Amino acid sequence: MSDSPSSVSPPLLELKNVTKNFGAVAALSSGTLRVEQGSIHALVGENGAGKSTLVKIVGGLQTRDSGEFLFKGSSVDFHSTAAAKEAGIAVIYQEPTLFPDLSVTENIFIGRQYYNRIGLDRPRMRKEAKALLERLGVPLDPDRIARGMSIADQQIVEIAKSISLNASVLIMDEPTAALSGVEVDRLMGIARSLRDEGKGIVFISHRFDEVFALCDTITVMRDGAYISTDPIRDVTEDAIIRKMVGRSVENLFPKQEAKIGDVVLDVQGLTTTGVFKDITFQVRAGEIVCLAGLVGAGRSEIARAVFGVDRYDSGTVSINGRKVPRHRPVAAEKFGMALVPEDRRNQGLVMNAGVQRNITLAIRNSLSTAGFLTSRMEESATKNWAGRLQVKTRALDTEVVMLSGGNQQKVVLAKWLATNPKLLIIDEPTRGIDVGTKSEVHRLISELAGEGLAVLMISSELPEVLGMADRVLVIREGELTAQIDRTAATAETVMFAATHAASEVTAAAGASA
Repeated sequence: MSDSPSSVSPPLLELKNVTKNFGAVAALSSGTLRVEQGSIHALVGENGAGKSTLVKIVGGLQTRDSGEFLFKGSSVDFHSTAAAKEAGIAVIYQEPTLFPDLSVTENIFIGRQYYNRIGLDRPRMRKEAKALLERLGVPLDPDRIARGMSIADQQIVEIAKSISLNASVLIMDEPTAALSGVEVDRLMGIARSLRDEGKGIVFISHRFDEVFALCDTITVMRDGAYISTDPIRDVTEDAIIRKMVGRSVENLFPKQEAKIGDVVLDVQGLTTTGVFKDITFQVRAGEIVCLAGLVGAGRSEIARAVFGVDRYDSGTVSINGRKVPRHRPVAAEKFGMALVPEDRRNQGLVMNAGVQRNITLAIRNSLSTAGFLTSRMEESATKNWAGRLQVKTRALDTEVVMLSGGNQQKVVLAKWLATNPKLLIIDEPTRGIDVGTKSEVHRLISELAGEGLAVLMISSELPEVLGMADRVLVIREGELTAQIDRTAATAETVMFAATHAASEVTAAAGASA
């Protein structure tokens, strides 16, 4: 017998036509989301679609202007994150916010410690923390200090904290952006276990393979408005992309044919003991060369050493036949190198400075006259690159912390392109940005290569590697295992080289020849 309408449990979380305005700007015009008990619900949309604002309202960082907000069938408004947590809502962000000098146990119980007659009841907290971690199937030491833990393990601590609060709704905001394949699998397994326990999970991600593998339902937002909700089995990736961007993205990798010129970057025998060894390769004008491999293989470390940020023990780096002084990023920049780091927020931008100030950071000396820098000169340089990269901002003095992830990435790119480099090193160019902006970034990189810029790209997304690279250099455990031309690069050849030693890759290539 089916349940009568009165006996059916209400959804754990429901928002209907929720709005949020900041002055004249409508950040959310019709936020709508329904999360059932025992389900994993994907929330997708381009950067700026309103997802973050919706999450902030649910998590107690902001309050709605209008619309309905129901939690377990009752109308609510959370005026603080503490109130949302107390009610049973936990938000796990892409960048965990643990206290680095506290232990795993102390982070789990921060703000709600147990006490006994003599003070903190550490044994009880440790026992419960250990039980939580075992429940999640993770062999983490409850006494371990958080500093130095991987992003994946930090996220596990955040999840354990949420479970300890008996949260019924967990919101995971881009949780896999910085994780390896094994770590992603572990996180997805934990999410499925929590779903089976009756939790409601909101999964926000730009990675469609994970969305379709993990989620039961998908909601699409665009430009602050609700677009649709569908069972995941009833939709395709192409259909979701069309809903997200309002158009069909026919060519996500708009690779242009470029004339390959002379060698710009020449790396010979680059070695850092214990990190990478004997790395030798070249990048020519107009060529996009991609460093591929599993997370932790040493790709970013190689790029940082080439630019001089990290020290290396032996080897040489040359630009246009001139050796670049070792360990000197300023000299690398003068030689015509530019580095767009993976961590744009901490290493690429001054978050509380404006768009204009950030874009001109690397060229301020060249813009100044007799030590003076006029705002007109600064504005002129900014408008050129902000316009070409289509940075979406109300004003050039808008603090970059207010921009979406995709627009922050464009500002970092603009800052370095303004230096007129000969070589662009770009680490994870589309990490954490939406599919529409990805297409724009890919188009720009391809255009720059067509203009003669040499590009060294690091990417963990195999479709991006295959779609953009003229040559793929595969790194495994600090070793260059293969150099694969675009015509021979496939998912199979790249992954084989990423998981096998150079000798095995060479032997396999010889056997198939």
